[in-house]
Amino acid sequence: MADDRRLKVLSAIVTDFVRTREPVGSRALVERYQLGVSPATIRNDMAALEDEGYIQQPHTSAGRVPTEKGYRLFVDEVARVKPLSAPERAAITALLTGEADLEQVVARTVRVLAQLTGQLAVVEYPSLRLTSLRHLELVALGPTRILLVIITDTGRVEQRTVIMDGDVVSLPALEHLRVRLNAALVGCRAADVVPALEALGEQAPAEERVLLRAVTGALEDALCPDAEERLVVAGTANLARSTPDFSSLGPLLDAVEEQVVLLRLLADGGAPASHAADDGMRVSIGSENRDDALAEASVVSASYTAGSDDAVAHLGVIGPTRMDYPATMASVRAVARYLTRFLAGSAHQ
Repeated sequence: MADDRRLKVLSAIVTDFVRTREPVGSRALVERYQLGVSPATIRNDMAALEDEGYIQQPHTSAGRVPTEKGYRLFVDEVARVKPLSAPERAAITALLTGEADLEQVVARTVRVLAQLTGQLAVVEYPSLRLTSLRHLELVALGPTRILLVIITDTGRVEQRTVIMDGDVVSLPALEHLRVRLNAALVGCRAADVVPALEALGEQAPAEERVLLRAVTGALEDALCPDAEERLVVAGTANLARSTPDFSSLGPLLDAVEEQVVLLRLLADGGAPASHAADDGMRVSIGSENRDDALAEASVVSASYTAGSDDAVAHLGVIGPTRMDYPATMASVRAVARYLTRFLAGSAHQ
């Protein structure tokens, strides 16, 4: 739809309905918005918008509400990302104050994102598969048990316990292997680790090969493409406050508990690639989520990086389709950029 005036009318209807949760009539548009046209013209525009499926009349109300198609057009053509207020900028800046590790920053990030948007917030940890190794540590936990500690350039720390199946761990051999592994693997991306380990195995002395195979298996499991990613969620209570916007919250809450569903939603937003912004932000609305449990929900997501152009993970929010899209998009984008800045600093420390 190319009619600028009708877009303004649609924008006013969306804005008013998001604010009041009440169907919007032509009189309210005349009184609250400076549209520069007569009430009769607004009524004609509303009739055209309804015929085209952008708004609808719920029940017998005289007012109209946006449809999923109307929200989509609003986001694509009308919505502009709002500048953050000073308190919002201060809240996000506080994420990076002090000496905080990745765990602390992710925990703070998801809480602040939920507070800023009033929605359910989800933050994915930087993927082990998409980051580089910074350091590996091997710690003997007993005669036959080893703790493998994996530290990436984003500051993510993962631990794996290695069982030696009866073979007694030699502390000098363990230290020697630790040095060799770090020399061979530091700076490697996950895809390069297996070839490097194979080359290391061919060069390893016979007495170290059993130990190397055990550690290699644990490391490859942690970095394999099917390895489960980690994410954190905050603001579930915000969904409860949006109960009137959903016919039933149960299926949506069940979907939130399914990590695989959330990871998919964050990764592609459920929306077509044509709805992705240049900075990786996506907005998927209702049925675009391709999951019945989210048919009445919208997902606003963005990717973040570790200082390069490649995304290492995603974050976003889930809420009702009756959402303040410009403000939500601004918060998601800003938090993603701050997290990118933090990780870029970590990667160069």
